Amino acid sequence: MEIAIIIGCLLLCAFFAGMEIAYVSSNKIYLEIEKKQDTFLSKILTKITENPSKFIVTMLVGNNVSLVVYGFFMGDLIMKWMHEFTYPLTGFSNALLQIGISTLIVLVTSEFLPKVFFQIYANSLMKAFAVPSYFFYVILFYVTSFIIWISDFILKKFFNTQGDYLPSFFSKVELGNYINEQMSAVEDHDNLDSEIQIFQNALEFSGVKARDIMTPRTELVAVELHNSVTQLRELFIQTGYSKILIYQNSLDDIIGYVHSFELFKKPKSIKTIMIPVEFVPETIFVKDVLNLLTKKRKSVAIILDEYGGTSGIITVEDIIEELFGEIEDEHDEVETLVETKLDDTSYLFSARLDVAYLNEEYKLNIPENDSYGTLGGFIVNFSKEIPQKGDQIAIENFHFSIEEASNTKIDLVKMTITD
Repeated sequence: MEIAIIIGCLLLCAFFAGMEIAYVSSNKIYLEIEKKQDTFLSKILTKITENPSKFIVTMLVGNNVSLVVYGFFMGDLIMKWMHEFTYPLTGFSNALLQIGISTLIVLVTSEFLPKVFFQIYANSLMKAFAVPSYFFYVILFYVTSFIIWISDFILKKFFNTQGDYLPSFFSKVELGNYINEQMSAVEDHDNLDSEIQIFQNALEFSGVKARDIMTPRTELVAVELHNSVTQLRELFIQTGYSKILIYQNSLDDIIGYVHSFELFKKPKSIKTIMIPVEFVPETIFVKDVLNLLTKKRKSVAIILDEYGGTSGIITVEDIIEELFGEIEDEHDEVETLVETKLDDTSYLFSARLDVAYLNEEYKLNIPENDSYGTLGGFIVNFSKEIPQKGDQIAIENFHFSIEEASNTKIDLVKMTITD
């Protein structure tokens, strides 16, 4: 009977300790969604989580009561074992041995292992053990209410601090964790709900800088201010763009842009229909660019490097696409970036691919740095020059073979992981 009571107390300790850590570790957004399902379990979850402090105190009270009962019976059992020794230990040695054995057993079986297990599977186990949790929640209701009343009284009376507080909102971290769980549960990201993807983009939006999504200088299409309107019209026809940049002297002196709609006004010169642009540094956050363009009622901003030269451009459409995905019209040409896995250690990549994307998609652990964003930038940053076709470059545990390149940039590389 004693052994059965001890085992029962250990199981209860494991349950109470596990449910406490499970609630703390569980995703609160996941729990709220489960509570809206209108099922028996959802109603039970609502009951036990409507007052978080009371639930935690219930688990603590149950755990402590179980520990006290366990200690009482475990001490007697150990004493009986001690009497079987030929040379009985002293009173102090007996007490020390009882404490050591009892503590070791309860730490391993009812504290450490259950908390690790319940923390890993927090969301699932909160649902699985909702009913027994509610049983103890009801049984210990008055005890926990009294304890919370005493603690609130002490906090307010002696420390002038508010007692139990339940936040009515979810943190950005909790939302991010929930979305990451949903994304990791979907093997094919093409089948991911658009709402989940938009939420993910929105969470990452605040950390995106202008240089991360800008159109680089090498891909800009522009005309000189004093060119004819006919030349501008021909450029619109050739490119299919809705906006063309206007500069004077060089691309480092862009002064505005023209929208294709302005050509319907039959202008005499480019200057009469040119719209001024805004200038922002590379390091500015995209959200700040959007605020600026919205206030100024503009749709194009020129990105400047640290020396004041043109680094690229960013448009309102670029920013919106960062949130909602690619927005294509009938004039858009689909840019195909090569990303082919040749074998377990070799890949064929376009140099324009982002390092962060490659690390996330292929788990490559390429070093990331503010000095570059693309794979080509990573190679150039290391080699300190523009590699040419056929060049072989070793960087840490990566070996790069330049497959295609021009005088100004790398286009295609073969990457091999050497170890």
